[in-house]
Amino acid sequence: MKKTYVTTMPDHVGAFLKASRCMAALGLNITRVSYNKAIDTHTLFIEAEGEPEQLELATEELRKIGYLQSGGERSVLLVEFKLRDVPGSVSGILELIAQYNFNISYLSSQENGTGFQMFKMGLFVQKPQLFSHFLHAASRLCPVRVLDYDKTEKILDNSIFYISFASELAERMDLGQESRTDLIINANLVMQLLDERNEPFHKTFDYIRGFAEALAAHRGAAFSPRITEYPMGDDLHITLIEPPCGSNICILRHQGMYLFVDTGYACYRQETLPLLRSLVPDFDHCRKAAFVTHADVDHCGLLDLFSTVYLSQKSRDSLVMEFHSGSGFREQNPLHAPYARICKILTSYRPPRPEILRVIAGTSQRPRQPLERVGSWSFGDLDFEVYEGQGGHLPGELVLVERRHQLAFTGDIFINIRGMTPEQTAYNHYAPYLMTSVDTDSTLCTLERQALPGILGPGNWSIFGGHGQRKEYPIP
Repeated sequence: MKKTYVTTMPDHVGAFLKASRCMAALGLNITRVSYNKAIDTHTLFIEAEGEPEQLELATEELRKIGYLQSGGERSVLLVEFKLRDVPGSVSGILELIAQYNFNISYLSSQENGTGFQMFKMGLFVQKPQLFSHFLHAASRLCPVRVLDYDKTEKILDNSIFYISFASELAERMDLGQESRTDLIINANLVMQLLDERNEPFHKTFDYIRGFAEALAAHRGAAFSPRITEYPMGDDLHITLIEPPCGSNICILRHQGMYLFVDTGYACYRQETLPLLRSLVPDFDHCRKAAFVTHADVDHCGLLDLFSTVYLSQKSRDSLVMEFHSGSGFREQNPLHAPYARICKILTSYRPPRPEILRVIAGTSQRPRQPLERVGSWSFGDLDFEVYEGQGGHLPGELVLVERRHQLAFTGDIFINIRGMTPEQTAYNHYAPYLMTSVDTDSTLCTLERQALPGILGPGNWSIFGGHGQRKEYPIP
């Protein structure tokens, strides 16, 4: 391991030689030295590498010869600030450094043609406990990373870890400073919740990181959803889009109109829009509407593309709450709230405007049965029976049943797990761990799923769930 010593040395010939001999006698390798007489004639930074026991002995030896002051709480940290390449961009950081009374022992910057400059600064910190506050303040001004610090300073570990962790995720998803702060808060909340269940903290952050990496890995040219066409006869055609991450998008074309069942993640807007325009002639001006099976983030990311969105009363209640306060039904579950907020941050989710939401069935009251018929709804001459679940997955969940073509759109109440692509399968294993369960009430969700065959009745049904390919479901 490495340790950086902030030494106070006499200003005379042989001072560094004495420290060097001390390190060599203990078998330590000096990996970095920093000294600037113009800043401080006595302060020398020495980074040494060795075993923890050797480094501890070096601390004692340097203290004995007077190069380390007893009780001194001093550290040197190498920090990188990502600043816009415009005049005066560094001023705010320099003012903050002066406010905290930190000395700059090292400074390096170079433009790289990206519109940003990476400023590296060595900060001489006499009170490490202040650095945590400085780090949070600096992260509100610009992206910041701590590149090197004394790992023995435990007081720094949490702040540095969370700031670095949030910056890493934000860089992957092109997020702003406000999002980084929210990521820090909610990553810590997830860790605390899982820690109470005796889950290792490092696994928690590995899963959050894996979730973000999965989202980022399928952006741009890597966005490759599975697309399947289903001609259903009687002027009905269904196109199923299965993105690697997030919900399916199911497009019904009927009598010159288009109905989109769920819309996927907002972070794939730039990839999804060209795809929809290639699949739907004159997408921007055709007669189209969206239907929401339930108000989860991965099903509602692109609702703003539509002037009309059909849904249940409870789903509308949830989306309106999100629009006004930022929190819907999913956040009312304390086990689900941190993950739901992280998901919103990483996918750049914004709730739709309330005026485009049209309730087709249901009330704000809970249904009496696991799946209860709450109304009827027509799209062209397609007549749907509308069933609402009791909230096993999420309150407001709806199932559409069309008997003439033997179709069912079930959202996440019934999904085709075995029909998922490898990418979908890999992505879908993060949420159950980070939320402890993707269902609000797993037992109730099982009862809803078990009730579905009795509602459908005999026939060769085509079930389109929220994830996975179509499920051919014969019922004798």
